[in-house]
Amino acid sequence: MKVVKASLLFLLFAVISASIYNFWPQPLLAKGTKIDYLLVKKSDKTMEAYFSGRLIKIYKISIGKNPKGHKVFEGDNKTPEGIYLINARNPKSGYHKNLGISYPNENDKAAAEKIGRNPGGDIKIHGLPNGVFALFNKFHRFFGATNGCIMVTNSEVDELYEAVIPNAKIEIRPR
Repeated sequence: MKVVKASLLFLLFAVISASIYNFWPQPLLAKGTKIDYLLVKKSDKTMEAYFSGRLIKIYKISIGKNPKGHKVFEGDNKTPEGIYLINARNPKSGYHKNLGISYPNENDKAAAEKIGRNPGGDIKIHGLPNGVFALFNKFHRFFGATNGCIMVTNSEVDELYEAVIPNAKIEIRPR
């Protein structure tokens, strides 16, 4: 009986702790903050946000299901590597909101063509899928994976949507 009671208490503690972690608000960027450069480190699963060379914030991210290597073709589930621009915004995405990344560039297209494949596209920085998945919030960091995009929480994509200037540079590195 004591083992069952201890197990139930542990389970209750775990559920409460996980809920606090998942829903505890994170510090937000100050109103009017601008971001002109994003640095993604795929192996660390982080995205650093800068303005005029000054680090503003570090985001924990989820990336493609096949995280090692540069995206070569549609369906390889890799997140591209290289330097791109934030070239689009969608406030009504199927993933809360999103910021478009200028993949594929000419080199990406040539590499895919060389192997007779389509390079794909629609690589985004986005929030969680609309609907019940939004409840997963920060848990995406542990088990979330994309088809090649960069995923953050909905509140984080909201602030990025406002702060990232048009044509900001995004550099995606393996490390």
